[in-house]
Amino acid sequence: MMDFYSKNNISKSIINEIEASEEKLVKEFQEIRKIVFYNQQKVLSAMQDEHLNSGDFFWPTGYGYGDVGRDKVEKIYSRVFNTEDALVRPSIASGTHAIFLALNSLLQYGDELIYISDIPYDTMQKSLGFVGNEKNNLKSKGVKVDYVPLNKNNLFDFEAIKKCVTNDTKVVAIQRSTGYSLRRAFTIDEIKEVIGFVKAINKNIIVFVDNCYGEFTETLEPSDVGADIVAGSLIKNPGAGIAFSGGYLVGTTDLIDMCANTLTAPGIGKEVGLTFGTTRFTLQGLFLAPHVVGEAMKAAHLIGLTLKERGYEVIPDVGEARSDIVQTIIFKVPEVLKQFTIGVQQAGAVDSYAIPTAWDMPGYEDQVIMASPGFVEGSSIEISCDAPMREPFAAYYQGGITYEHAKIALMFGLRNIDR
Repeated sequence: MMDFYSKNNISKSIINEIEASEEKLVKEFQEIRKIVFYNQQKVLSAMQDEHLNSGDFFWPTGYGYGDVGRDKVEKIYSRVFNTEDALVRPSIASGTHAIFLALNSLLQYGDELIYISDIPYDTMQKSLGFVGNEKNNLKSKGVKVDYVPLNKNNLFDFEAIKKCVTNDTKVVAIQRSTGYSLRRAFTIDEIKEVIGFVKAINKNIIVFVDNCYGEFTETLEPSDVGADIVAGSLIKNPGAGIAFSGGYLVGTTDLIDMCANTLTAPGIGKEVGLTFGTTRFTLQGLFLAPHVVGEAMKAAHLIGLTLKERGYEVIPDVGEARSDIVQTIIFKVPEVLKQFTIGVQQAGAVDSYAIPTAWDMPGYEDQVIMASPGFVEGSSIEISCDAPMREPFAAYYQGGITYEHAKIALMFGLRNIDR
C-alpha cells in the first residue's frame, strides 16, 4: 500500500513542523489529561449513583409515558452539571434551539433580556430580534433585548454592566464560547465573577449561560458557579460524536419546568416525548465526552501553535486560557481560508471528496463556508471548520474525536495552503 503521506502529498517539512509543535505542548497536554480524568470520574459517578442499567435503553412508543431511560438521562445530566433538574431531548434540534427554548420560556411581554457577553452568535441574533424581522423572535413578542459590549480587552465590562443591568432586568445571558467573534471563550472563573456581580445588583435576576463548545473543557461548569440555567447541544461536546441529535437544559426545577412546558405543553411538560431509541447513544456519548473533549482540546492547542508559528494571528493565543474547543485562525486572505477549510473536509472519513463552498446558510447574515466531514451531520465535536465570509476572514476550527484525526486534518490544511 502506498505510504499515507505520499498518497496525500504531505511533505516532510509539514510533518516536521507539526512534530516540532507537539514537542512544545507537553505541559499543556499533561494539564488536559488531569481535566479529562477528573471529568471522567464525575460522569462515571453520576451513572453509577443513578444505577444506570441495560433496561434503561428500552423505549416506549406513542406519547412516551413512563420512559425510564429518558428520565434516567435527565437525572444523570442533573448530577453531572450539579443542578436540580434537566431537560435532555432529541426533539431539541440544535444548540440554537436549546438557547431559544430557554429564553422564550423564561421571558414574557415587557420583560428585559440583556446579553453581557456582547452581541450573541449569528443564529441567535435573528432568534432574539437583534437583526432581521423573523416571525416570533423575542423582540417581536414584546421582550426588550439588549447587549453590553465587552471592554477593550474583550472581557466583561463591569462598569457598563452596572449601568445596563437594573432591577427591571429579568434575564442576564452569557455566551461562554467565542461564536464568530474575535475573542477567546470566557473561563469558569470569569463567569463566576460576573455572575456574582450581577446577583449583587439583583439576586432575583435569572442568569442563563450558553454553554455550547465549553462542556468538560474545565473541571467545573457554569452551573457549578451560580448560573441558574445552562443550555447546550448534544452534537457538540457532551455527545462525543455518538449522539445523533438533541440538546440539553440544566438548572433549577422551576425554570426547567417552564422550558418543558414550552417544549411540549403546560400540564404535560416532561412526562411525554419519545426518545426514539436514542437513550443508549445519548448516554454513551456523555460517557465518552470527557475523553473526546480532551482530544479536541489537544487538537486546538496543536493547530493554534502551528499556525501561530507560521505568522497567523490565533485566538486564543498561545499560552492563553482555553475554555472551549474552538481555535480561531485569522487568515485575512479569503482564498487561504477556503483552502484550509477544504483541507479539513478532505481529511474526513465521510464526504472527504466534497468541496466546501460558501453559501447562504440559514440563520446567518453572511455566506458561510463549512467543513463538516463527520459521521453525524453538523457535529462540531468531530473535526470541523467553518467561517463567515467577511473580514478579517477568520476560520473557526473545532473538534477531533481522536487527536490523531485532528492532526491529519491539520496536515491536509497546511498542504492546501502551501500549494
